[in-house]
Amino acid sequence: MYNFKQEEKMEKADIGIIGMEVMGKNLSLNFEDKGYTVAVYNRTGAKTKSFAEGPAKGKKIIPTYEIKDFVGALKKPRKIMLMVKVGKPIDDFIEKLLPYLEKGDLIIDGGNSFFKDTIRRNKELTEKGILFIGTGISGGEEGALKGPAIMPGGQFEAYKLVEEMFQKIAAKAYDGQPCVTYIGPNGAGHFVKMVHNGIEYGDMQLIGEVAWFFKNAFNMSSGEIADIMKEWNGESDILRSYLIEITADCMREKHKENENEYLVDIVGDITRMKGTGTWTVQSALELLVPVPTIAAAVFSREMSQEKELRLKMAEILPVQIKKELEENRDEVIKLTHDALYIAKISSYAQGFALLK
Repeated sequence: MYNFKQEEKMEKADIGIIGMEVMGKNLSLNFEDKGYTVAVYNRTGAKTKSFAEGPAKGKKIIPTYEIKDFVGALKKPRKIMLMVKVGKPIDDFIEKLLPYLEKGDLIIDGGNSFFKDTIRRNKELTEKGILFIGTGISGGEEGALKGPAIMPGGQFEAYKLVEEMFQKIAAKAYDGQPCVTYIGPNGAGHFVKMVHNGIEYGDMQLIGEVAWFFKNAFNMSSGEIADIMKEWNGESDILRSYLIEITADCMREKHKENENEYLVDIVGDITRMKGTGTWTVQSALELLVPVPTIAAAVFSREMSQEKELRLKMAEILPVQIKKELEENRDEVIKLTHDALYIAKISSYAQGFALLK
């Protein structure tokens, strides 16, 4: 536990991170790798201890087991990043932190919070003299460790407190520039991350429909579809992207207990959602911005959960594939490639229109 009597002797942390799930742990390691000292805390101390004795061992990471000790381990003005579940857990931790904070300290919500909640929290904390940033973090577990894209929104003075730190841990674009910039006030950062996720919903749905089409039109195996996706992810191909790349990898994955069976052919065809896609569509309706591709992707995920209904519909309206498709296989594959490109542009355009 952090010892206040040794406060002057011990090195204070540049930033504190609450939440020791994989994103919180990897961001802690990323900050530490860039030269920063990090204080960490988790609601259940066992996870903090496991992290401290495992990946964080020997690094400039200070494990703490009480909120008071966590706050006491930080340099002033304190910079605290919440990497916990969205919703009530964010509000709960803010309430726990407030008794130990001073005016000018900064709280950062690094989860996928609804931007309207971020606006509310910003207002409430501003009234108490506490700075607040709601930031989108893109790149998943690997991005958190090696370099994410960061979308911070809040007071500009709050952003300036962490600008250099964020620039150091962020991914770098092709021109070497860090993938982070000040998005705007209040919930702007989380709004952009929400739309980013909505665009990704559309992108994934389009790729999934292409795979379904190839399987049903040409009776392709998952391995054959993987080969096409790998080709489409070629260095000079206009479809080259991370999602195309991992689609090829996923389609090629074999069942561990049966190498003759592709994993994608046996996993359940039901997709869940965390909320950002739904929020994107709801916001588009409120702002009168049409986002049909993104909306269709969200409804497709909802429809996937109606398994019994889908099976009944498939019996009533079986898929009819025209013979001409097989006869013109190569041409159809090329046309599908181009159609996917145009549809992806449409999904991005809808998202950018919503950002305006």
